[in-house]
Amino acid sequence: MKFSIRTSGKVFDHHEIDNAIKVAKDGWWTEGEFTKRFIKDFSSYLGVRYVSLVNSGSSANLLALTALTSSVFGARSIRPGDEVITAACAFPTTVNPIIQNRCTPVFIDVDPGTRNPTAKAIEHAITGKTKAIMLAHTLGNPLALKSIMRIVARYHVWFIEDCCDALGSRYGGKLVSTFGHVATFSFYPAHQITMGEGGGVVTNNPFIHKAVRQFRDWGRDCWCDTGKDNTCNRRFDWQLGELPKGYDHKYIYSQIGYNLKLTDFQAAIGVAQLKKLPRFIKRRKENFDKLYSFFKQYDRYFILPTWEKEAEPCWFGFMVVVKGDAPFSRFEIVQYLENHSIGTRNLFAANLLHHPAYIGRKDIRVVGSMKNSDIIMTDGFWVGVYPGLTPQMIDFVIVTIANFIRIHRKP
Repeated sequence: MKFSIRTSGKVFDHHEIDNAIKVAKDGWWTEGEFTKRFIKDFSSYLGVRYVSLVNSGSSANLLALTALTSSVFGARSIRPGDEVITAACAFPTTVNPIIQNRCTPVFIDVDPGTRNPTAKAIEHAITGKTKAIMLAHTLGNPLALKSIMRIVARYHVWFIEDCCDALGSRYGGKLVSTFGHVATFSFYPAHQITMGEGGGVVTNNPFIHKAVRQFRDWGRDCWCDTGKDNTCNRRFDWQLGELPKGYDHKYIYSQIGYNLKLTDFQAAIGVAQLKKLPRFIKRRKENFDKLYSFFKQYDRYFILPTWEKEAEPCWFGFMVVVKGDAPFSRFEIVQYLENHSIGTRNLFAANLLHHPAYIGRKDIRVVGSMKNSDIIMTDGFWVGVYPGLTPQMIDFVIVTIANFIRIHRKP
């Protein structure tokens, strides 16, 4: 039996469609009823105080970093020239907000098994200019959060958790996104739940939340929800900047902002998806475990995934790195899988420092060797574990890889 097996994809039924149709019929297409419902449900699931929904995970990352540039944070405000520690082996929009805010990304390497930076590498990169640490839980694998939070407290720096690939992952029993000062999610179809496009910024800090909302909503000072007026009961009683007293608060701007809101169509799909999250998580873990049990017998050929002992990952994908002395290359096994209708992916950008957009930039700093990021770039790939893959499909992946190894194994 032959399958077309993708690395990721959306899983949905009539509930998502029915919700979206209800929004269309109601005629309120910007943030509305379903947005409020999703925020309530998502906040309850995570155990966080504040959720702001946005149009993508990349926008969520931009807002999370940009919110910390607000003057409300005084000396802790992130300013141009400040340093933010991040990983070279990353998705670009985890890093780009640092550059877009005219700060200096400080690139560090990752561990070859977890594909996350180590606490030791983070601490080694800290200087007097360091204002923040901005890192992703790679492929849903939680960072070494216990050690990282000690560093965050010791050096009094901000910690931004990029959880775009990690919804449902836990560390020490706590969900990721509940450790950092602010965290982000993506609801693109590849992720644990989807809105088609969409993302979220979460925090327990009311000042961060207010700044996120200001930058998200054109930079305006007003915090009224879409379609609402005079939440503050002082709409015509403010005097801010050099505006005349009583100028309409809905049109007073305190930040250089954007418009990064989502629609109620997206939130409606998200409401239905969130109800399915527990079984999505279960299936991802089952698919990962099945692949891991198979690959263990071939650990002489592959660097297998590793994770912190306190971690319970909700895996985004199953990644291996082909060892240098294996009787085949990454290119050979990837081509074989693709030719047998099994999709593969690199670890996103792998080492960003080799990409055209980052070569020759003077506003970056590199600490140490990027040896592991380079190995992942040249020899790493991953296959899917998303809940649309049935046990029979995972079996087909296993049989196909076993056949490839049998063909290429040395006598």
